[in-house]
Amino acid sequence: MAFLTHNGRTVCYRLLGDSRKPLMVLGHPLGMTQGAWDDMLPALLEHFRVLTWDLPGHGASSGWPEARGQIAPEDLAQEALALADLADAAQFHFVGTSIGGVIGQQLISRHADRLLSATLTNTGPVIGTPEAWNGRAADVRNQGLAAMAVNIVPRWFGPAACEQQPALIEGWRVIMGRGDDESYALLCEMLGRSDFREHLGDCQIPLRLIAGADDVATPPTALEALAQCSGATAPRVLDQVGHVPSVECPDRFSRILIDSLT
Repeated sequence: MAFLTHNGRTVCYRLLGDSRKPLMVLGHPLGMTQGAWDDMLPALLEHFRVLTWDLPGHGASSGWPEARGQIAPEDLAQEALALADLADAAQFHFVGTSIGGVIGQQLISRHADRLLSATLTNTGPVIGTPEAWNGRAADVRNQGLAAMAVNIVPRWFGPAACEQQPALIEGWRVIMGRGDDESYALLCEMLGRSDFREHLGDCQIPLRLIAGADDVATPPTALEALAQCSGATAPRVLDQVGHVPSVECPDRFSRILIDSLT
């Protein structure tokens, strides 16, 4: 791991692989860490230089400063761009899942000149409702992430992954429970405000969408809506996969990226 000071806070990241290869930046889901990509790294590093990072208050990144107020998608996009600059990459491939996909949409809408391609999974132009996200933010502030993780984490994974990895849910409950409550709450509120339906219509970069057939958080219909407003082709739907393909089917997901981008 390494650390970058960006806008007064510490961002934890990993920059791995051959600097002569194209850079791939990976954005993880809400409540997880950059460790969500670990099982994909061996395959990806054969073809790409790979950069992962922890979102505010996740993993080893510091929490969001109170003085800065709300978090906006552009704040997170600027973190990704700062890290790409650190890697000396004028352009890069971006892959994002869930809130990582929201970061990808912000990059497409405001910084498409920096992107070689975008692959967005398990996300949507709108995710959930403001009422639901604001309610979750309030619950996290009142109960804490460790308590909330009990009910949230089981929604991430499909039945197949849970059967194959019996300790999967408990392991990620521990990880989620160690996050910063306020940063998580602010990110929930950000998701409640985020709406990209009117901002992606002129997308000029290669855009690929991936859904999980067993995803209850962002079902395939959410990716279909994203395809409609961005002009992308219909999403590829992965059978027996829930919300986090990088954890549930890392080999299959890696092969999709490699086959489509090399």
